[in-house]
Amino acid sequence: MTSLSDQDIYERMISAILDHRLPPGTKLVEDRLAEAFGVSRTRIRPVLVRLANEQVVTLTPNRGASIAQPSEQEAREVFEVRCMIEPTLVERFIASATTADIQTLTRCIRDEEAARAAGDMRRAIRLSGDFHLHIADHAGHDTLGRILRELVSRTSLILMTYSAPHHQAREDATACGCQEHRALLSAIKLRDAREAARLMREHLERLESQLSFSATPEAAPDLLELFGS
Repeated sequence: MTSLSDQDIYERMISAILDHRLPPGTKLVEDRLAEAFGVSRTRIRPVLVRLANEQVVTLTPNRGASIAQPSEQEAREVFEVRCMIEPTLVERFIASATTADIQTLTRCIRDEEAARAAGDMRRAIRLSGDFHLHIADHAGHDTLGRILRELVSRTSLILMTYSAPHHQAREDATACGCQEHRALLSAIKLRDAREAARLMREHLERLESQLSFSATPEAAPDLLELFGS
């Protein structure tokens, strides 16, 4: 079997985090991860450091690594910063958006709606993030794009930690989230930068308003079962 590269390990771990298969607070035991990926423990440590630098993993001396558990204050700060930068990003995106960009955003919405209709909230949250990241990645502002990529990763953890119960989240998000993305897409198609910026801000504010800071934590998975071949 071909050995995984550090990038392969990182991609599989970040996907598991963003797909919500690694709940906040999950302990990341290096020996267990090394066994699961079929590599030495020394190969795992740099990946954990990279994830910690992106603030999706917490490294604590003498206690090891765990998936970050954002506090209520951190959650509100993330949405505050997103409200500052995403209206600017969508305005810049509109100035250069291509037909292919519009098609990509349309596909993100369609796939998100299908995931929500199937009750797959974890995939829906990931796809919602992809919608925002495509706008950021094609807005022509590398610095804000990098900042948003980190914030979207942290938002995924926040939504996983503080989302309302899944049946309620499904109804709310289906009625609001996808409709808001469609409204945004309509403004983008019309090249209405001011309206798109307004809709983006309102969308993020609504997402924050739906957070429930009394949510029950999910059980941690077995790392070998999750990542083992």
